[in-house]
Amino acid sequence: MADTKDTPSLTRREALRLAAAAPFLSLIPEASGAAAPATAPAAKALTLDVFMKAASRVVPADTAASVEGLKLERRWKDRVCQSTLTNTGKQPVRVREVVLAEVPHSLDAATRLYGEGFQMLSQTGGTLGDPEKIGNFTDRDHYKLPMPDDFAGEKAPAGFAALYGLLSLAPPSGTPVTLAFASCRRFNGVFYSRPGVLQAVCDTEGLTLEPGETWTLEELLVLEGTDREAMLAEVAENLNRNHAPLKFKEPPSGWCSWYCFGAGATSQQILENLDFIAKNIPSLKYIQIDDGYQPYMGDWLETGEAFGGGVQDVLKKIRERGFQPAIWVAPFIAEERSDVFQKHPDWFLKDRAGKPLSSATVSFGGWRKGPWYVLDGSHPEVQKHLEQVFRTMRQDWGCTYFKLDANTWGAMHGGVHHDAKATRIEAYRRGMEAVIKGAGDGFILGCNHPIWASAGLIHGSRSSNDITRVWVRMASVARQNLLRAWQNGRLWWNDPDAVVLIENRGKTLTPDEYRFHATTIYASGGMILSGDDLTRITPEALAMLRKLQPPTGAAARWESDALRVGVMDLPGRKAVCLLNWEDTPQKLAFKLKGAYAVKDLWSDEDRGSMKDEMAIELPPHAGTVLLCTPA
Repeated sequence: MADTKDTPSLTRREALRLAAAAPFLSLIPEASGAAAPATAPAAKALTLDVFMKAASRVVPADTAASVEGLKLERRWKDRVCQSTLTNTGKQPVRVREVVLAEVPHSLDAATRLYGEGFQMLSQTGGTLGDPEKIGNFTDRDHYKLPMPDDFAGEKAPAGFAALYGLLSLAPPSGTPVTLAFASCRRFNGVFYSRPGVLQAVCDTEGLTLEPGETWTLEELLVLEGTDREAMLAEVAENLNRNHAPLKFKEPPSGWCSWYCFGAGATSQQILENLDFIAKNIPSLKYIQIDDGYQPYMGDWLETGEAFGGGVQDVLKKIRERGFQPAIWVAPFIAEERSDVFQKHPDWFLKDRAGKPLSSATVSFGGWRKGPWYVLDGSHPEVQKHLEQVFRTMRQDWGCTYFKLDANTWGAMHGGVHHDAKATRIEAYRRGMEAVIKGAGDGFILGCNHPIWASAGLIHGSRSSNDITRVWVRMASVARQNLLRAWQNGRLWWNDPDAVVLIENRGKTLTPDEYRFHATTIYASGGMILSGDDLTRITPEALAMLRKLQPPTGAAARWESDALRVGVMDLPGRKAVCLLNWEDTPQKLAFKLKGAYAVKDLWSDEDRGSMKDEMAIELPPHAGTVLLCTPA
């Protein structure tokens, strides 16, 4: 049986608070490859005390293998659990995962939850009894991430959820709790929620722990309190302690070719929009050329048919006009026809037979020109290649902004790495470190990336799915962005995706829905990139786009996860963001201590004055921003 040891390292406050609970410190259950005893008492609330005395266990990759001699030590320091796993035996052991805490509980099924996904496009909401995906994709079904055996079938059992990095729980009565992994250096941290049981797990990927070897596992953070924003701020503080964030003075603002022209953008379209921007809204500093300029996925420095084979000419003209060239790159993927794949198959993640592993074999094959193959970030030659690609784009092409897409594939599961001891998290992080080195002072945006594994490696983080000019997608993207607003300005600058304010390709929204969309972009406090063909923009839409400039850098704080009323603290005033998600008119009330003069940002309407409280009726699918200046 594996040995587990908890060594409390408490502050004076914690020592006093836990004095009455001292007896349990010598009764921590031993860890084993077996499930927790069915007789384990169910917690009525998930508190720090409960997690400190929770059962832990080591799960071998071979269920028949012995974990004798594996020693798991958990040391609590205030609200953080730091753990190590040591092989004190004489035989190597392949370890599938380490359960840092397994907590039977009797929480109400109506307990509201929010959990992060491994991948940017995956988030989970709903309740413990009925978890629901937020957005269009899930880590389990779309990206096919490995799951425990009891829900590895085609359909997950009722009440099951896999949450990555962060889990917030708010019971109908009682104190909310936020659980988080405060690091992601080597292992992926996941919370598995089954009816009546919660686990905090480090995925060790079946790697071999040799005799005498010690692994440092990821830190687990347990927070209790009624102030959700304060708890999320503490999560960010602890992540930043382990992964110092990349710094960029202010969130970028610019224009993106994808949402109006897609992969078929031409140099004429880019330059016509550049002319319009220079004359009418020069604050859109970054001009981003998106997917489509390259001949093949993976050959980022080669000349494709787009722009007449002259992408560098377009970038040069952007610089000559006084703007900053920005470019889309998917650094970790390549298609089979690409030059990099044909010349260097040894650079790619392998299957068990030693051949390059197709993404379609173990995950989603890719949205364009798939299936993709994955450059192995643990390979020294791949690191040199990535550094050289981005150094060329920065120094020779003059690009100062890099939108990195498909980054999740850099951490794809199921493969064999060049460095046999590297996890997929380490392979991804090493590859990204090479990108950073090559990009120099350029801005790095993570998109379609593994969220927690990107901590400390990006300046900006896409916080939602792609925008589409239809209400259902618009509302979904808004919810995704606003539930991640706490990350903005703390971990990185959030990218709520492009703001679109006019019809394109036959898809359009009502004027109220466009104002709803603009309000959510403003409330995110992050980056602002126009996605419209600005040569066709209406005067009304242009006026709205100008009012989004410059980005505030401050995200709204929401009264609840209903996301109806959010407040932003801005220099000399407050901005109140109001959203009506319903199909019927709604009256939204808000409170601000004191007296204020109120003005509508979008309409410039004087809303008069307020003292302490105000109510506004909004049409269906509408949103607005009220600028409140102390009277």
